[in-house]
Amino acid sequence: MSDPSNHLGLLLIDFQDVFLKAMPDRERLLRRTTFAVKAAELLGVSIAATEQLPEKLGTTTEALSSIWDVNTPVFDKSAFSALEAEGLHRWIEANQIDHLLIAGIETSICVYQSAIQALSEEIGVTLLSDCISERRPEDRGSVLEQLLAMEAHVLPSETIFYSLLGSADHPQFKAFTQLVKNA
Repeated sequence: MSDPSNHLGLLLIDFQDVFLKAMPDRERLLRRTTFAVKAAELLGVSIAATEQLPEKLGTTTEALSSIWDVNTPVFDKSAFSALEAEGLHRWIEANQIDHLLIAGIETSICVYQSAIQALSEEIGVTLLSDCISERRPEDRGSVLEQLLAMEAHVLPSETIFYSLLGSADHPQFKAFTQLVKNA
């Protein structure tokens, strides 16, 4: 059986300080997303990030960009859907990704439009519920309800990464449980 992590990609959408400052739960969001990045790297999940107009709005927050692998691609975008970023489809194809784990800002705008486009292109989508955020928390429920109706999945990051481990016999189990303890 092939490793399921080989067909997954973790997509980090617009974790730029200018947006993070507007998130009511930014500290929790960064802590949980840091966990997701470290878990993805540990389990061999491909990672990419997008930045909305970085020349005007700044680049990915150092809290995240300082922890991912130096070869992690970062794609500039002006459209709200991350899938419109030049080069992102090449990354998806090169890594044979058929399912995206999505973390990012803002749930009701860029995360939503990225998920809809991925689903329309027959790429599976799981929103990491603890790694997405929005300025207006009251918008979250209806957005997630709509995406669920469109066959997206919404689950916490630990649920996803424990599923990839499968059992305590996984060779990365001990290292993973350390990540969980430190998250």
